[in-house]
Amino acid sequence: MDQDTTSRDRCAFVAPLISTLLTLPMGVLAFFSAGLSPMACDSCGDAASDRFDASYGLAFPVFNTGLLLVLAVLVICWALPWQRRNAARRVGFSLLAPAVVVLDYVVFAAIVDWP
Repeated sequence: MDQDTTSRDRCAFVAPLISTLLTLPMGVLAFFSAGLSPMACDSCGDAASDRFDASYGLAFPVFNTGLLLVLAVLVICWALPWQRRNAARRVGFSLLAPAVVVLDYVVFAAIVDWP
């Protein structure tokens, strides 16, 4: 039996929904963690504080840009046409979204010169 790949996929919303329910809380927690990280250097000396502030000044905008990339991936997984031929792409983008949140935070943590 041959399935029509252009027919509407009734379960097309499942992967983007699960991805959204995982990714948005992960993104919010990562954002709060990145936003509160300057408190890690409250008791630092002047030299360590200056290094931390300089690296954080670069890392936080990079992190925010990464969160915009996460949002774009979520929009793509929802916006793909709900046809059977796009099921693999939709699942791929749905798996990619939470992975990009983790990657974004790892890049942020690598850029910051922690005390």
